[in-house]
Amino acid sequence: MAYLATFHWGWLLASLVLGFAMGWIAVVHRGQGVSKVMTRGLAVLVAALVGAALARVVPGRPGYWLDLGLIMFALYLAGCTVGSWLRDWVLSGHAKAA
Repeated sequence: MAYLATFHWGWLLASLVLGFAMGWIAVVHRGQGVSKVMTRGLAVLVAALVGAALARVVPGRPGYWLDLGLIMFALYLAGCTVGSWLRDWVLSGHAKAA
């Protein structure tokens, strides 16, 4: 894992920044959400992928890509969370001032 963070720090930072930008923008979007069935299916898929990565079921280069993809996905989601939270905080501050 340290090798992934050291060698791919630019891609990991890009995932975090892209997640932040999408979290900031996504608050404005008022589209339909994902259904409960789809949410459960995606949660099971992510849990299975994390389990496969932790158990080292996927060997070699595909396992390396799996680890890298999961780290990038986690950083993207963290960026989305922070971006969405900051946008809400900034907009609620402007609403109180007006």
